[in-house]
Amino acid sequence: MSPLMLRQLWSLVETTQSNILLNLDDPSLVQWLLGQLKNQRSLDHEETAIFGTYIRSRLPLIRDLARSRLVVHS
Repeated sequence: MSPLMLRQLWSLVETTQSNILLNLDDPSLVQWLLGQLKNQRSLDHEETAIFGTYIRSRLPLIRDLARSRLVVHS
């Protein structure tokens, strides 16, 4: 996973509406994020698997970031 790909993922997390990140269940959120990444760049099967594992391991952080944006904007 290249630094550019990681930046794209975290940029996506930061620019996605918090309610999307908070309202989807875990498997749906992983699939949604992967789908958005695939729209930005072509991912092969191995990259998709690596990103899926990485996203699953970071779901608590992703949801915490989304919650913190809700608090700031309230």
